[in-house]
Amino acid sequence: MTISIEQPQFDVAAERKVASDPAELVLDGGFAVPDSNAFGQTFRDYEAESERKESVEDFYRTNHINMTYDFVKRMREGYARLDKTEMSIWECIELLNEFVDDSDPDLDMPQIEHLLQTAEAIRKDYPDEEWLHLTGLIHDLGKVLLHPSFGALPQWAVVGDTFPVGCAYDECNVHFKYLKENPDYHNPAFNTKFGAYSEGCGLENVLMSWGHDDYMYLVAKENKSTLPSAGLFIIRYHSFYPLHKHGAYMHLMNEEDKENLKWLHVFNKYDLYSKSNVRVNVEEVKPYYMSLIEKYFPNKLRW
Repeated sequence: MTISIEQPQFDVAAERKVASDPAELVLDGGFAVPDSNAFGQTFRDYEAESERKESVEDFYRTNHINMTYDFVKRMREGYARLDKTEMSIWECIELLNEFVDDSDPDLDMPQIEHLLQTAEAIRKDYPDEEWLHLTGLIHDLGKVLLHPSFGALPQWAVVGDTFPVGCAYDECNVHFKYLKENPDYHNPAFNTKFGAYSEGCGLENVLMSWGHDDYMYLVAKENKSTLPSAGLFIIRYHSFYPLHKHGAYMHLMNEEDKENLKWLHVFNKYDLYSKSNVRVNVEEVKPYYMSLIEKYFPNKLRW
């Protein structure tokens, strides 16, 4: 089934740009962007002195050194079989109660809190875009890769910003200096602008660093979710900050990618700025999200 969605209207008067990030589109749908994260720091500040700074940098050091093209191919080929288990979307959400994202400098609460905060913030500003509400709820479900049932992958192979492998690393990548220690950095087959790809080949044909984004995209696609293309794009690329924050790697995109990127820009504000210590009443909102899950997904999914 194909679902058509209206394109977001980018009214200049309704846009709010973050001065330090001119490439980032932030639509003002009424959501008040907070001044600071849960630790009293600015969002995504990887240099600010905080209790999470050292652990976050250690995470990216390990991630950048080990995230090679060959590693990503092995992970994607193995997990694409979806032979770990069968369970519902909500069962997966409950599994995430056990984990905190080591790469996130803005929040140290269980993941279910972030999922509900994101979805509810979107729901308030875009009440008619139910597919976007559900996308907000499920976008991070791929983090179940951390669970023993899924191989208990280390955090560096599950979370964090994503980036293409198989071509030159852009310097806007967080802690770029550690990418210079990745073996692919010195591989002439992978260290040019296009590397293994061609101009305008489409992100569908680009191998991204392995993690929860790509895994959840595979789960949704292979289980025949009826989410629109933009929803699947958001799931797959919501951690691709070099693209949607800095405008890097756009030479690899095709026209469909560029249209879907508009929705990712809408989504990103809620994914990033809804993080807080204010909790959502799960039982109160659960019936609504269960109705959306039933509409867009089968009862049981292969994972």
